[in-house]
Amino acid sequence: MEEDAETRKISSSFLRDHSYATEADIISTVEFNHTGELLATGDKGGRVVIFQREQESKNQPHRRGEYNVYSTFQSHEPEFDYLKSLEIEEKINKIRWLPQQNAAYFLLSTNDKTVKLWKVSERDKRPEGYNLKDEDGRLRDPSMITVLRVPVLRPMDLMVEATPRRVFANAHTYHINSISVNSDYETYMSADDLRINLWNFEITNQSFTLPDIVDIKPANMEELTEVITAAEFHPHHCNTFVYSSSKGTIRLCDMRTAALCDRHAKFFEEPEDPSNRSFFSEIISSISDVKFSHSGRYIMTRDYLTVKVWDLNMENRPIETYQVHDYLRSKLCSLYENDCIFDKFECVWNGSDSVIMTGSYNNFFRMFDRNTKRDVTLEASRENSKPRAILKPRKVCVGGKRRKDEISVDSLDFSKKILHTAWHPSENIIAVAATNNLYIFQDKVN
Repeated sequence: MEEDAETRKISSSFLRDHSYATEADIISTVEFNHTGELLATGDKGGRVVIFQREQESKNQPHRRGEYNVYSTFQSHEPEFDYLKSLEIEEKINKIRWLPQQNAAYFLLSTNDKTVKLWKVSERDKRPEGYNLKDEDGRLRDPSMITVLRVPVLRPMDLMVEATPRRVFANAHTYHINSISVNSDYETYMSADDLRINLWNFEITNQSFTLPDIVDIKPANMEELTEVITAAEFHPHHCNTFVYSSSKGTIRLCDMRTAALCDRHAKFFEEPEDPSNRSFFSEIISSISDVKFSHSGRYIMTRDYLTVKVWDLNMENRPIETYQVHDYLRSKLCSLYENDCIFDKFECVWNGSDSVIMTGSYNNFFRMFDRNTKRDVTLEASRENSKPRAILKPRKVCVGGKRRKDEISVDSLDFSKKILHTAWHPSENIIAVAATNNLYIFQDKVN
């Protein structure tokens, strides 16, 4: 957001045709890898689609930002828990990349119950000249083999393979809402409504902890007052993590203090303003996403109406609060009736932690510049999805006379919502998931 907001343009967009879109096509998670060269999306049909950034060519330098489909695979299938008579959806809840160590890429994907570690690798050669098999792969009669052949590698068309290397299952009674890779790259955590488990990448048959690193399940479930909504590891300290709750609180835990982190090291909560108290207060204060800044100094949280930035050294209130769509405060009753009030919006930092992005309704998404305190509303839609088209800021009119370029709050389409976004780790390139369409925007390139 260093330049004016109007200098944002669409670099490319991956669009599925609305007329053929099904529930399974709805994108449920978006994630760049650590270099930004790959972008993964998961959908409600259990599929993972990976996009690769095009390499720069001398003839077309502006095409550098474009992402094309690299690999598509089925990560999860629908299952049925016969003991509990429950269907387990194939929907991908979260994807997290591991840092690249060799030529292959590794990522974690999870549905409600099972986390899988996938290896994505390229193959452009195939072996030929087996001794015990013929060219069609059939076994040969050993008595017919008279000469020993040395197998050779022959070139072939590039093939991208995705293979499951680990399956982490049977550790969550409730639905998994978060996974987070630790900075030691040996462990990761998975969080559901009441528990957080710590896993070692090499151990699949049991959760690393006995029983969990966090367990907020009360002895009597009638005493349950809150649930875990999101969790994330610190980007640099492998012993520290945070988790948020449906009561709008954030707990920071240190795994060095005890195996079971039932006592937090820090507790972040903003005192409620009594004048704003209403029937919906508890619902809209529930935190839907929590993210550490890249520096590790700040935590960002998203609730229904706001994004807040917390300093790790100050627990009693956030240092910054940004209103995402405050004009909806008068619409909470109807949003409650159509269940939109329970939508879980995510939030992301840019690479330098200076700009925050989060989604809204009507395919709008919001950006907040922490330095200049400027904010902008942009729209991801098929109308402005032509390559190199300039994105124009949008404004919502709350009352009074509406200007030509403004949209009335009563005209907002609540079925079009941007819940999932991602920001390139080092460049001003963003990915925005709008229902079953993925839009990729970048700063204007002259």
